[in-house]
Amino acid sequence: MFPNKLSSLLFLPKSLSYSHSPLSSLPPRPSLLQTKQAHARIIVHGLASDVVLLGHLLSFLALAPSSSLEYSLSVYRTLSYPSVFASNNMIRCFAKSDSPRGSVVLYSSMRQGNVALPNSHTFTFVLQACSKALAIHEGTQVHSHVVKLGFGVDVFISNALIHLYSACCRMECSKRVFQENIHHRDVVSWNSILAGLVRDGQIGVAETMFGKMPERDAISWSTMIMGYVQNGQLEEGLECFKEMRERGLKPNEAILVTVLSASAQMGLLEHGRLVHSIINSLNFRMTTSLGTALVDMYAKCGCIEQSKLLFNSMHQRDISSWNVMICGLASHGLGKEALAHFETFVKEGFRPVNVTFIGVLNACSRAGLVREGRHYFKLMTENYDIEPEMEHYGCMVDLLGRAGFINEAVDLIEKMPAPPDPVLWATLLGACKIHGLVELGEMIGNKLIHLDPNHDGHYVQLASIYAKSRKWEDVVRVRRLMFKQNTNKIAGWSLIEAEGRVHQFVAGDRKHERSSEIYKMLETIGRRISEAGYTPNISSVLHDIGEEEKENVIKEHSERLAIAYGMLVTGVGDCIRIVKNLRVCEDCHEVSKMISQVFEREIVVRDGSRFHHFKEGKCSCHDFW
Repeated sequence: MFPNKLSSLLFLPKSLSYSHSPLSSLPPRPSLLQTKQAHARIIVHGLASDVVLLGHLLSFLALAPSSSLEYSLSVYRTLSYPSVFASNNMIRCFAKSDSPRGSVVLYSSMRQGNVALPNSHTFTFVLQACSKALAIHEGTQVHSHVVKLGFGVDVFISNALIHLYSACCRMECSKRVFQENIHHRDVVSWNSILAGLVRDGQIGVAETMFGKMPERDAISWSTMIMGYVQNGQLEEGLECFKEMRERGLKPNEAILVTVLSASAQMGLLEHGRLVHSIINSLNFRMTTSLGTALVDMYAKCGCIEQSKLLFNSMHQRDISSWNVMICGLASHGLGKEALAHFETFVKEGFRPVNVTFIGVLNACSRAGLVREGRHYFKLMTENYDIEPEMEHYGCMVDLLGRAGFINEAVDLIEKMPAPPDPVLWATLLGACKIHGLVELGEMIGNKLIHLDPNHDGHYVQLASIYAKSRKWEDVVRVRRLMFKQNTNKIAGWSLIEAEGRVHQFVAGDRKHERSSEIYKMLETIGRRISEAGYTPNISSVLHDIGEEEKENVIKEHSERLAIAYGMLVTGVGDCIRIVKNLRVCEDCHEVSKMISQVFEREIVVRDGSRFHHFKEGKCSCHDFW
């Protein structure tokens, strides 16, 4: 973390010829085996009590990628009078271990004079340990010692303090240290405060700080991009990445993984492909993290075949890689493939975790595999001692509800050890809508409105059930109740990536610069599919208005506008890819199937529930969604 200051610590004093030292053959970051071999040479040469050599041996252990704390302690304990250099390196060994508080204990011994007195390096290392252990009380005490001994202006110590307070969510203290050292800052100081602000969710302040930075490195850009993405500001994160590239800076692996995640969440295939090409052009080693991020991106952008190819080509796969692949297959309705991957995953010696079973149960739900879903839900608890969480129950209720096993779904909810959350009841309410169960739907809908009166979705679902049964008075009553509660329906939107931009549409949208062309294309689409036998399904329209007006409402749904625009800007036969925030309605689903047949186009829609691949008049969901 502090290379300029620490590099000098690796050199032996001039009195000892380094070329003849038992440590001379060690690489900068040796393995534990290499370090032990060097230690053996020290003993063979009769230098086992050489304080300087053992101090440097500890420095190699502190820098090694992996080392044994127990072994480091055994070396340190052979020193009758440990030097401050040896003690500092032992503190570093504690700091990088799973027992960072040991650094504080050793520091206390140094303060009491039991070993060499601390110097400026000591404070840097012990503060790192306090950060890792989130030991704010001990860290604050060390800070007071820093001030008392006059080390407050040391840039490395102030950086460690900024990091400590940021890690412990004491941003005001972190800012104070940063401001107090206005003349003693480097890029690490700025990066530390920036990371703290991002971690604290202060993205606006971090953005301002980022703009003021006199110098930015890869960590600065990585922190800002990750901050945007982790706080849901995906477009800003991608824009920040674009600016970084325009400045000619090379991204690191963390940036690439983050940007792939943003592309995946937004469903931006072309942007994801751009990042993939950057990885290849810069000859990045395909690590497990990068490979997993690419598998996830292609799956979430609708290219499940490409996702599978990448997964199969990975030299090393961890549990995250398998989880991403299983969940990806599930979202595309490839339930049996997802279950086959799960069985291979287990055979290869991996042990499933909570997320794994969410993917498996989702796969069963999306493909209507009721028997298999029951089996894996039971397997989870009996074979792997994983207690079902709300998400697992949600998958099972969705599976049973969609398949028509409503009573079993209700029974499962009522037998849960914890009270069911509104999401579970909402899932069951959706099943009531699918199967036209007005009475049960009414009971659940009213229960949901009582439990969560500010959630607009519950009112909309209940009103939809009434509308489907043509109970317009009840529709009006629910909508008035929704208005009285001061909640409004979440606006549906659809995205399409085209011509180097992301285009967003809402229902009835006329703001696009090519709006007139889009509506002309809608008319062409409507005429052609009507000739092919299309009849509008207006059951999803909640307003008590005339049939013709209802038809006009549904034909301007956001996904239809996005598809019409896609027809304008893509070549004949090209695939049109849409991302929608809500579940696609029945009529738009039917229209998409007909467009794929009449215009001979493949259309891929990622809605709020799953993927729909429309081709030759059919959908990959088999009308089960």
